[in-house]
Amino acid sequence: MSEEPSATAIESLTRRRDVIAVNDEPRPLVDGFRRAITYLRLSVTDRCDLRCTYCMPERMTFLPRREVLSLEELYELACGFIERGVTKIRITGGEPLVRRDIVHLFEMLGRRLGHGLEELTLTTNGTQLAQHAEALAKAGVRRVNVSLDTLERARFEALTRRDALPQVLEGIAAAREAGLKVKLNAVALKGVNEDELPDLIEWAHGQGHDVTLIEVMPLGDVEEERLDQYLPLSDVRARLEQRWTLAESDHATGGPARYVDVAETGGRLGLITPHTGNFCAGCNRLRVTATGQLYPCLGGAERVDLRAALRSERPEEELAAALERAMAIKPEKHHFRMDERGAKPHLPRHMSLTGG
Repeated sequence: MSEEPSATAIESLTRRRDVIAVNDEPRPLVDGFRRAITYLRLSVTDRCDLRCTYCMPERMTFLPRREVLSLEELYELACGFIERGVTKIRITGGEPLVRRDIVHLFEMLGRRLGHGLEELTLTTNGTQLAQHAEALAKAGVRRVNVSLDTLERARFEALTRRDALPQVLEGIAAAREAGLKVKLNAVALKGVNEDELPDLIEWAHGQGHDVTLIEVMPLGDVEEERLDQYLPLSDVRARLEQRWTLAESDHATGGPARYVDVAETGGRLGLITPHTGNFCAGCNRLRVTATGQLYPCLGGAERVDLRAALRSERPEEELAAALERAMAIKPEKHHFRMDERGAKPHLPRHMSLTGG
């Protein structure tokens, strides 16, 4: 992989892109189903320092570093999307904070806030958050999503194959101290954490954090039976309604979660239901991997190579053409299935490659 840009190069690049942002009007990205695309999930690495059992195998093979886009290329790519009407960018992985000098990318993109970009955020497992929280806040990040499936240390270690719960909790506390709004994401897993979900929600709300539950998705080989992991959130919600009063909320963050307010805890609960409540009709998202592959749908095999466009002799023209191809092939909806024991994963690629 090429060397990351120096501070001088970063400053020069951001000044040049700021001029472009002022002089050019955004041309919206609209797919074949008349959905406006305003939200980019940009992966900066497929690497992760955890090995969650629902996400990847213990002996995971990661991409060669030379295939991953440089920070400068990631910034150029992000700006190309901003100029086409994307207003929200979420930095993802893998675990984005394991990427060397990743704060530089946040600093570069932070310069675009108020100049086409309305929100810059990230999803993280929290292990590296304590050391980066203050810098992220200074760069313009106001909200982070932290993946946390359990508060029990032994269960956390069994689930992630790493004894890192103390670091994650320290990271969440540091984010709160830095003024970042924290939302916790928990994958609901049958027979693993389903008994703990009410306690996790109650703890999160007591700390002032929203929490979102997610149905497991059949992406990549994880060495475990997916159907054994699958816990429908319709069942979870029914159990929660026996305990608490849930009221539909009109809160929205631009993602696929649908929210309810929990009267007894005073907090908000999100539900992401790819299986029991398809949310594709309102999809406004695209995902780009750390190698520059654009996936119009998390649950689809369709893709467009943006790295080739970036490295072509006419990058602006080629990128524009590539984005038009992406709009043409974005499917109406995903076709995840979780009803057959022993079935191969819906797609061979892991979530850590695509970006969460």
